Amino acid sequence: MSGATASSGGHDGTPGDTPVDPREGAAEFRDDVTVELVRSAARDADVLFAARVSTKGEQSLEDVEGDAERSKGLVNYLMRSRHGSPFEHNSMTFYVQAPIFVFRELMRHRMASYNEESGRYRELRPVFYVPGPDRQLVQEGKPGHYQFLDGTPDQHKLVEEETRHQCVEAYAAYQRMLDAGIAREVARIVLPLTIYSSAYVTVNARSLMNFLSLRVRNDESTYPSYPQREIEMVAEQMEAAWAELMPVSHAAFQRNGRVAP
Repeated sequence: MSGATASSGGHDGTPGDTPVDPREGAAEFRDDVTVELVRSAARDADVLFAARVSTKGEQSLEDVEGDAERSKGLVNYLMRSRHGSPFEHNSMTFYVQAPIFVFRELMRHRMASYNEESGRYRELRPVFYVPGPDRQLVQEGKPGHYQFLDGTPDQHKLVEEETRHQCVEAYAAYQRMLDAGIAREVARIVLPLTIYSSAYVTVNARSLMNFLSLRVRNDESTYPSYPQREIEMVAEQMEAAWAELMPVSHAAFQRNGRVAP
C-alpha cells in the first residue's frame, strides 16, 4: 500500500506540525484509494457482434475481430437510443483498496460481483484513511442544494488529529481483545469505518456506466451528480481503465450526456 506512515507528520513523508502519538508506530494513514484492473475481456467489438446478432444471426460472430472504429455510428446509435444489452457482453475485474465506508457506497449500487477480505478470517491491518489537504471539508446549503468549500488550516488539523487519535485508540482496543482470546469477528466491532479493506469487483460496461453516471461529477452530464469525493476517486480510476479498453463506447457515453443505456 502507498501513503504516508504514521511516523511522519505530513502526507508527503516530511515532518509536519501535527503531533504524532508514539502508539501510532504500527499504523499507516493514507489519503488515497487503489483501483487496479487485474483481468478484462472487454472490447468495443464485443458490443458490435452482440448488437448485430439481431440481423445477422450466427454471422455476427464474424464481427468479433472487426474494426470498431469503422462502426462508431452503430455504437453511438445504441448509446443514444438506450439499447443497453449489447454493452453487457464484456467483463472487467478490479482490485480495490479503499476505506470500508467507500465500499458501502460502492456495493449499494448492486451493479457488480464482489469478494471482500474478511475480518472474521484474518486480522485486519492498521491502515486508515484520513482526508488529504485538498479534501474540501465545509458543507454549505441544504440537502440536495449544497456545496463543499475548502477548510481552514485549523479545520484540516482538527480532522487529522481526531481521526488519527480515534483510529489508534480503536485499534489498540481491537488488539487487546484479540490478545485476550476474543474471536476476530467480535473484536473487529470496535474498528472505525475509515479502516481500509480490499475486494475484487467484477462488472460489465453497462453496469459500470450506471455507476459512473452517479459517482463522477462531470460538466457534460445530462443529469448532474455530486458524489462524495472518496467514492468518486474510485469511480474515476475505473472510468480511466474502461476508457482505455473500450474507447469508442466511452466516447459515445460521454457524447450522449453520460446516461447509461
